[in-house]
Amino acid sequence: MMPAPLVSIILPIRNAAATLPACLRSLARQTFTAYEVLAIDDGSDDESPAIVAAAAARDARIVSIRAGRIGLPAALNLGLALARAPIIARMDADDVMHPDRLGLQYQALTEQPDLALIASRVVAFPARAVRAGLREYLRWQNRVLTPEQVSAEIYVESPFAHPSVMFRRKAIEELGGYTTEPWPEDYELWLRIHAAGLAMAKLPRNLLAWRERPDRATRTDPRYARELFDELRANFLARDPRLHSGRSLVYWGAGRATRQRARRLIERGFPPAAWIDIDPDKIGQTIWGAPVCAPAWLDRQPRPFVLVYVTNHGARDLIGGWLAAMGYQPGRDYLGVG
Repeated sequence: MMPAPLVSIILPIRNAAATLPACLRSLARQTFTAYEVLAIDDGSDDESPAIVAAAAARDARIVSIRAGRIGLPAALNLGLALARAPIIARMDADDVMHPDRLGLQYQALTEQPDLALIASRVVAFPARAVRAGLREYLRWQNRVLTPEQVSAEIYVESPFAHPSVMFRRKAIEELGGYTTEPWPEDYELWLRIHAAGLAMAKLPRNLLAWRERPDRATRTDPRYARELFDELRANFLARDPRLHSGRSLVYWGAGRATRQRARRLIERGFPPAAWIDIDPDKIGQTIWGAPVCAPAWLDRQPRPFVLVYVTNHGARDLIGGWLAAMGYQPGRDYLGVG
């Protein structure tokens, strides 16, 4: 019987024979060795099970689990149920860990008991497959590091690459584990952790190589449709205490696409006191009973609370600069919403 591990790595696998060997080699190279790997095969019909079986024969820390075709969320929850360690690390079969990943993340959780989750920066590969949209997303994601930054940016997009995270098993089990409802299961969990008041952070190092591929689940699985992300954000925003402080609410962005996304929150009882836009053709109009104003309108006391419904990361950076010049603080006075 192997000694109890300090970290359980949940590794769901589905037809990953082409990339699984590199993933497993990166696990074997970890400088932190007190782990187990729960390799959960989700109904593969390629050579993935044989690859895992061969690896398990060489390394007793690898546990081969043939779950059948149960789907990713159920596979993740099965991993939580079978894990022996109090700390869970996520990994995907097409990605590669830096040798120091487990050790650095475990050290961070040990030294910061207030953290429920620690992630890392990631780098996408192969370079020829990485397009401008993913590069911009990772530029944003990799600078969201502290618990305060995560709290301020949580409604923009998912602030973590799922296979880069390590978290305390008890905290996630007490929240009910991964959702099996048709939501993006990772982003829904981050929002639920945030809503519970638990702290999440990211190490400022690239500790995961995140493989870009056209058949990535986020591109093909209906659980990752844009409409579901918008609905999920609205659900959690409507419960966020920062929107229940009694301050008037202002939406930055008055275009048609912004209005349609903002409508989800407005219909939950959060009408705007004003819309903010830089388009001179929109300023002075009235939309759904609220005026469209220039950014200078925000330079007032008491300050309203601003929801920045601008999807372009560069434009959002500019807006953040304008708000900062007027004394607005991210997370306290405004939130970005993707």
